[in-house]
Amino acid sequence: MPSPLYPILDARRVSRRSFLVLSTSLAAASVWSSRAIGAVKRYPKLADHPFQIGVASGDPAPDSVVLWTRLAPKPLEGGGMPQEPVEVSWQVADDEGFTKIAREGTTIASPDWAHSVHVEAEGLSPDRWYFYRFKVGNDVSPVGRTRTTPALDAAPSGVKFAFASCQHFENGYYTAYEHMLAEHPDLVIHLGDYIYEGPGRENQIRKHVGPEITTVEHYRTRHAQYKTDAALQAMHAAAPWLVTWDDHEVDNNYADAISEEDGVSPETLLERRAHGYQAYYEHMPLRKSSLPQGPNMQLYRRVPYGRLAEFFVLDTRQFRSDQPCGDGNKPQCPEALSEQRTMLGEQQRNWLCDGLANTPSNWKILAQQVMFARVDRKNGDETGYSMDQWPGYEADRRRLLKYLHDRQIANPVVLTGDIHTNWANELIADFDDLGSAPVAAEFVGTSISSGGDGTPNPRGLERTLAENPFVKFHNAERGYVLCQLTPDAWRTDYQMVEYVTRPGALLNTRASFVLESGDSTLKPA
Repeated sequence: MPSPLYPILDARRVSRRSFLVLSTSLAAASVWSSRAIGAVKRYPKLADHPFQIGVASGDPAPDSVVLWTRLAPKPLEGGGMPQEPVEVSWQVADDEGFTKIAREGTTIASPDWAHSVHVEAEGLSPDRWYFYRFKVGNDVSPVGRTRTTPALDAAPSGVKFAFASCQHFENGYYTAYEHMLAEHPDLVIHLGDYIYEGPGRENQIRKHVGPEITTVEHYRTRHAQYKTDAALQAMHAAAPWLVTWDDHEVDNNYADAISEEDGVSPETLLERRAHGYQAYYEHMPLRKSSLPQGPNMQLYRRVPYGRLAEFFVLDTRQFRSDQPCGDGNKPQCPEALSEQRTMLGEQQRNWLCDGLANTPSNWKILAQQVMFARVDRKNGDETGYSMDQWPGYEADRRRLLKYLHDRQIANPVVLTGDIHTNWANELIADFDDLGSAPVAAEFVGTSISSGGDGTPNPRGLERTLAENPFVKFHNAERGYVLCQLTPDAWRTDYQMVEYVTRPGALLNTRASFVLESGDSTLKPA
C-alpha cells in the first residue's frame, strides 16, 4: 500500500503516457540503487571542485530528511563530470565541527541523473538541528544545516517558516534571500517558478545561458545556472526546503499535456515536460517517492509538523484542465464554470480533502501556486478574472470552499505564489455574497526578482481594494513572506526589498497580519 503522505500517480495517466515511461525507467532505478552497472569511481579525475552548485536539504520528517547535492565541476558546460558512476560519501553530525557523527554512509551519483545525489538520511531524532556534508575523492562539500520535524504526536510551541516564488535570474538579484537567511527560519517553502525557460537576452541584469530550454541538457544547465547564485546557495544550505513547481519549470502556462502555443502537439509537450521534470528532480531535495517516470512525477504530498501544523504541498499544473475562455483576465465564460473542469484532478482533490478532514494538526497549510480568491480586476459592473488561477476553474474552487465550510475544517491557510505581487485575502464562503464569512485565509507572496524593481502602490490599488473587500493588502514590491505559528495564533509579515536591479537593498516589513486559532478573519498586527 502506498503511504498516504506520498501517494502514487493514477495508473491510467501513466499508461496513457507510457511512450515516455519505459525509456526512463531503468535510469530511474539506477539513481536509487547502491549498486551500479560498470566500475564505480571513488577518486574521479575532475576539472574543478565538484560542489559548485552547493548543497540542500528538504522534505523533513521526524526521523529523516533528504540531503541533496549535484556533482558539477563545470555547471554551465554540461556539468563537467565523466560519464561513469561516482561514489559519494555523506555525514550527518550533531555539531558543525563533525565531532559527533549521527549518521553516515555512501551512495552512487549516476550520469543518468546528472550525478545528482538524494540521500534519505534516516534514524535521526525529531525536532532538532543537524549539520551535513558530502565528500568525493578528496573534495569536501560546503556544510549544510538542516532540521527534522517534531514527532507526529508532539505539541511544539511554534515554528517559523518563510515562503517565496518566482526568481527570474535575468530580472534581478536575489537580495531577498540574504535577508531571509538572517531570519533563521526553521523551514523554507518554494511555490514555483524556480527557473524560467526563456532564451538568454541582451541588456538584462544577468543573462541566461543558452536558448529557450527544451531538452534535458538545457534544463540541467538552467537549473545549475540559477544555483550558482551565492544567496540562493546560502539559503538552501541553512534550512530544509519544501518545493513545488508552477509553469516556468517547463513552459509558460502549460496545462497537463497542453501547451500555451498553438500547433504544439500533446506528445511534443509531454516530451518537453519529461525533460523538465527530470531536471527538476535532479536539482531539488526530493524523496525517491517523487522520482519521475517520463512526463509523470509525484509531487503533491503531506508534511506534518507535529500536532501544530500540516503542510499539504499541491501540484496545480500536472493534472489541470486547459485554461478556459482563451486564458487571460476575462469574465467567467460557461467553460470556466463547467463542473468537468479541474485544477487539481479528482485523485489529488480527494487526497487533499481526506487529509484535511483527518489530520490531527491545528493549522492546515495548503502550499500551492495560483491565487485562490476570486479577485475582480475590472472597474464597475464589468468583471475580469484570471483564467490561469482558480477562478478559471470555478467548480473546483467552489467544491473546496464548500468542503471547508461544510466540514468545518479548522484553521485552513492557503499559501500562494505566481503573480509577482502580494495579497492578503479572506477566502469567504460565497464570493457572490461579499458579506459571507471567511472560511480560510490566503497569503499571496510576491516574486524574489521576477518583474524587476516593484512598487508599493500598484496601479489601481484603491479600486482593487474597493471592489474586492475580502482583499486586505495588495503590494507589488519584491521579497518573501515570513510566517510564525503557535497553537493559538499565526503571524504573517510581508518582507520587502525596494529594488532588485542592483544589490544591497534594505528590508522593509510592509504589512503584518494575525490569525487567531478558530477564526479566519485577518487582523492587522
